[in-house]
Amino acid sequence: MPLFTIKNSGATVEVDSGLTLLRALHKAGVTISCTCEKNKYDPCHLFVLEGRKSLSKADRTENERIDGIVGAASKSRLACLARIGEEPVTVELLGALSG
Repeated sequence: MPLFTIKNSGATVEVDSGLTLLRALHKAGVTISCTCEKNKYDPCHLFVLEGRKSLSKADRTENERIDGIVGAASKSRLACLARIGEEPVTVELLGALSG
C-alpha cells in the first residue's frame, strides 16, 4: 500500500492503490469541499509534489477543468479525479485545511 502525505499538515497514511486523492485526504482526516458538480473546481485543486507519474493519467475533462483554474501549474490535479497508483504521493493543498 502506497503512502499518502499532505505537506500542509505533515499527515501520512497508507492508502489503497486506485483510491482518489479526495478519498485519501478523507482517510488522513482532511475534508475539502468538492464542488465539481457545480462547475467549481478550485476546492479540489491541489499540487502533487511527489509521485505524479504514479497517478492515473489526467483525462481530457480533468485537463479542461484545470485549464480554467487561476494558479494552475504542471503539478496541478483535481483531488476528485486523480487516482493513486503504486508509488508514494505527496500533495500540497491550496485551499484552507479543515478536519
